[in-house]
Amino acid sequence: MKKVLFSFVTLLSISTFAQDSIAINFANTINVEDLKEHLYILATDSLEGRETGQKGQKLAADYIARHFESIGIAPYNGETYYQDFPLLSQTLFNSSLTISKEFNFLEEYYTFPFFGSTSLDFESIQCIGFGIDENDCSDYRSIDVKDKVVLIFAIDLLREKEKSKIANIETIDWEYQLEKAYQHGAKAVFFVDKNVKNKLKKYSAYFKKEKRNSLINNAKFKLPFAFIDAEDLDNTLAISTKKLLKKVGRCKYPSFKVIGSFSTIVKENLLQGENVLGYLEGSDLKEELLVITAHYDHLGIHNGVIHNGADDDGSGTVAILELAEAFAKAKAAGSGPRRSILFMPVAGEEMGLLGSSYYAENPIFPLENTIADLNIDMIGRMDDKHEGNPDYVYLIGADKLSTELHQISEDANTYYTQLELDYTFNDPEDPNRFYYRSDHYNFAKNNIPVIFYFNGVHADYHKSSDTVDKIHFGKIASISKLIFYTAWQLVNQNKRIEVDVQSNFKNDRK
Repeated sequence: MKKVLFSFVTLLSISTFAQDSIAINFANTINVEDLKEHLYILATDSLEGRETGQKGQKLAADYIARHFESIGIAPYNGETYYQDFPLLSQTLFNSSLTISKEFNFLEEYYTFPFFGSTSLDFESIQCIGFGIDENDCSDYRSIDVKDKVVLIFAIDLLREKEKSKIANIETIDWEYQLEKAYQHGAKAVFFVDKNVKNKLKKYSAYFKKEKRNSLINNAKFKLPFAFIDAEDLDNTLAISTKKLLKKVGRCKYPSFKVIGSFSTIVKENLLQGENVLGYLEGSDLKEELLVITAHYDHLGIHNGVIHNGADDDGSGTVAILELAEAFAKAKAAGSGPRRSILFMPVAGEEMGLLGSSYYAENPIFPLENTIADLNIDMIGRMDDKHEGNPDYVYLIGADKLSTELHQISEDANTYYTQLELDYTFNDPEDPNRFYYRSDHYNFAKNNIPVIFYFNGVHADYHKSSDTVDKIHFGKIASISKLIFYTAWQLVNQNKRIEVDVQSNFKNDRK
């Protein structure tokens, strides 16, 4: 009986996804020449690395908006393509830290400007181990940290065999721990890390560099914190880090009497970023909406060197431009989508998914009417695993909320593009946690099905060497066509896809 039912479902899938000559016609308008033309402009030095809030990002936004206008993709509200979102520029000028003795800033400890200027005094520190509250030995459930300064160990202090004993190892993340500590009423957090001095040798200038963050209320921007070198901390406490780790292993969390103070001096300015929203209205099902995203921002200029971000995410951005043009041509020819499509290149991704987060919290179109998000981030290069084989793409998230979305994606590939679909990073236990690291996440956490199209990282990731001359444009074109066919089915089938799965990913980034 099960085999008969499976055969029937399979035949039904085939019958509803037979090759569509109209779809093929417009998918074939996606071509290498156009992709090159767009990317050589967006990843040029004159755009200065497209850092959110800076001139290059504004120039990129203007280029995208003008392209939408030229191909007949309308402004989302009939007037403007831009959804502005606020940013907070913060520069850390100085900091001081005393825990029984004075620590040297950028030699024995470092911090960030995220929580603004602060000044606090304290007379004790409460150790809470690794800050994990999911295990039998539960720190926050057994220790009251309200109004206390807490000490948390960085995972680097564990040996590999000790790491394997801790469940949910991926949650040991400093931003995650800040949020947990904030939720439990802590006054400040000090992370003990054996790699502080090594990091400061390489990146000391980075900690005084201007940072830009969203004004959206976020715990990590509220709680004072610092990273302290484990060896230097050993000299101030009555117990060594090694002995502390042994106590933590036995679920014992001592507190220490100290004479302590912590302060930062931060300069703050308000800036603005822009998401670019191009809207293609559907026909009989126009109230339902498919969103297609990619981030067009990158890292800007560091130490006088431009980071052009040709793959990250110039590749995804030019894919959106070609997808928008293909659907616009289809509509102009009388074959427009039944559901509406929002083509949304977003900014602020490199600063923490800020643009997509702002849209999700301030949606232009109701989230309950949004059927899915197809997100494109880095599809123009090959990783080491697939060296010499450009005909692949990593897919992440397709089956996490909708089995139907996953099947549509599989069928689109089977019937049209025949790429190698690699689901390595779709594993909830994947230590890279890519599911949380691009803009689709802000839709997925709102129960909107997503697919994240990705080519994996490479040697030039987040380096100035991520340049156009290394891009495989045929790869961008073939993946863009897969996305087009998937989108074509999503916006034209009779029923919107169903949300029928409870995701096995945790509903938090950290």
